Amino acid sequence: LPAPRTMKLPLLRKLTRIFMVLLALALVVLLSFRISPWPGALLIRFLFDKGGVAANEALAKHVPPGLVERLDLVYDPNDPDAKLDLFLPPAEGRTGPPAITVIWIHGGAYISGAKEQIANYARVLAGRGFAVVGIDYSIAPGARYPVPLHQANAALGYLRAQAAELGIDGSRLVLAGDSAGAHLSAQLANAIRVPAYAKQVGIEPSVPAQSLVGVALFCGPYGIDGMDLSGDFGGFMRTVLWAYLGTKEFADDPRIDAFNVARHVTNAFPPAFISVGNIDPLAPQSYALAEALKARGAKVDTLFFPADHAPALNHEYQFNLDTDAGKLALERLVAFLKGR
Repeated sequence: LPAPRTMKLPLLRKLTRIFMVLLALALVVLLSFRISPWPGALLIRFLFDKGGVAANEALAKHVPPGLVERLDLVYDPNDPDAKLDLFLPPAEGRTGPPAITVIWIHGGAYISGAKEQIANYARVLAGRGFAVVGIDYSIAPGARYPVPLHQANAALGYLRAQAAELGIDGSRLVLAGDSAGAHLSAQLANAIRVPAYAKQVGIEPSVPAQSLVGVALFCGPYGIDGMDLSGDFGGFMRTVLWAYLGTKEFADDPRIDAFNVARHVTNAFPPAFISVGNIDPLAPQSYALAEALKARGAKVDTLFFPADHAPALNHEYQFNLDTDAGKLALERLVAFLKGR
């Protein structure tokens, strides 16, 4: 098309070059999202970490006073990511270690999150009379499956070995987690209780099977069985699983069988508490795991909500203690832990 009379030819050429550069950059960005999980993972990480920090800050007003804390303890000196925080009930009036030690594995879609983002929830639980530990682990794409699983196993071994020094009971452990952390907790629990599964995932359990007395799981994915990988949520999950498993064709990865933990649970699985919000896209995963455990004779306590529950409860609903559902989830979790 001829240049407008009001626009000089050099200016038009300059604008054309700028447009071509921007177009090239857009194509590079689009291509990068197709050939690597890193761009998508970093974007998700930014958004999730922002939400995680905000949720933790909102819990600050619920934290009781007087707790005993030990932060950034190193559970593996050869691993820079291997740190944990320990929260204990107030020392006053306590004559020994809490009867239960809860090890909470944070969520974040395997590619984000940190123990600091669940610290206030851990403090709230500690105020109810439990020893509560929040662990860090390496996140994807920098570290891939099953690295976090091995790190969580190492953390349990450290806690058991150092129980006396830490002032905890290392013989009565409960694994807990939210979102991706729930999946890690379920896998590790199954590995500790089922030797064949431990061999399949390459784990040598660091604690005796009888020391794991329970599992508490919130809003987790427990594999890709039955997962809808279409639409916007499916695109999100494909990015996450690509980053974590290290292959874009993760459905064909031979490790995916063990990744689908519900396929491998038995009646040896420790007593479990499972909960999820009614509009959480991952809700079918929690329902399926609960059904698999019940079918195999394992003990399961669930907190599920009707499909028409109002207000609707989305992913990680349990961290909002300003809602009735969040308060109920906390009370049910406390009751489950006391029953252990």
